[in-house]
Amino acid sequence: MITTEISFPENDIARQVCGDLNKNLFTIEEGTGVSIKTRGNKLSISGLKHETELAAATLGKLYELVKSGYPIYQADVAYALRILEAAPKANLKNIFLDQVYITAEHKIISPKSINQKHYIDSIRHQDIVFGIGPAGTGKTYLAVAMAVSAYANKQVRAIILARPAVEAGERLGFLPGDMAQKVNPYLRPLYDALNDMLGREKAADLIEQGIIEIAPLAFMRGRTLNNAFVILDEAQNTTHEQMKMFLTRLGLNSQAVITGDITQIDLPDARQSGLIHAAKVLKNINGIAFNYFSEVDVVRHRLVRDIIKAYEKKGQHRPPPTGSATSAKRAKK
Repeated sequence: MITTEISFPENDIARQVCGDLNKNLFTIEEGTGVSIKTRGNKLSISGLKHETELAAATLGKLYELVKSGYPIYQADVAYALRILEAAPKANLKNIFLDQVYITAEHKIISPKSINQKHYIDSIRHQDIVFGIGPAGTGKTYLAVAMAVSAYANKQVRAIILARPAVEAGERLGFLPGDMAQKVNPYLRPLYDALNDMLGREKAADLIEQGIIEIAPLAFMRGRTLNNAFVILDEAQNTTHEQMKMFLTRLGLNSQAVITGDITQIDLPDARQSGLIHAAKVLKNINGIAFNYFSEVDVVRHRLVRDIIKAYEKKGQHRPPPTGSATSAKRAKK
């Protein structure tokens, strides 16, 4: 057991780092196992050597974040701990200050892990990007944020969001309503993300104008998608043929993001997943990037991360290694 003391030059920034009623410090204590005592702008950290080093490094980098104008939340403290535990030399400012979009409620959307940062950078520089990993890693949410940002900056004229309508243990035929009403629940997560970023009224208005289109994957057949940001969500439930059909819809001045979780395939034969097939066939094509996520990148409830780890230990559909595999940079249009 050792004790490390650190101090912050500016009291106002120190208070923001500690959080209301020292909530941020409690998060660090819980995440590292250390004990932190405060006295003004001085902190005393006690624990095992590697624990105190991690806690001190996290506090120091959070201080720099706040000093740069970033309003840290309690969840950000947990993300910072996770990042620095895996990569002690990581620059939190490069990650957290990478502003993707500001929502209707003035919430700043930014990456919360190293892999999320790689993902965002890939979307900025590549025409087709795959985001593959477990639930809760921000694959779809960040893709929608990038799409909304691209439209707001007049980089594209339309946003198209698609999902395969594949049953997850239920049968569409037993659901009430016509086909549109049956399919709508499958598209609900995409509506939720748009409502969160744009507000319900603006999102509904853009959908009514046809600027934003949310549709089942089958509705993409035969189309050419020009000047559009296209997202295919839940791509693990596409077949080889559907994936090829979707990718070949891409027109001029358009880009596509394909997201999916290969541990949650609802197809009758998991070997037929178009996402798994595409990862093998397209990995060496110039202009296509593959980004892989793991439980380390989960930004939902902390138990989601533990649940994913528990299932992985049982060997159920282990995902590819984490990291980012990106093809050679495309030639800009």
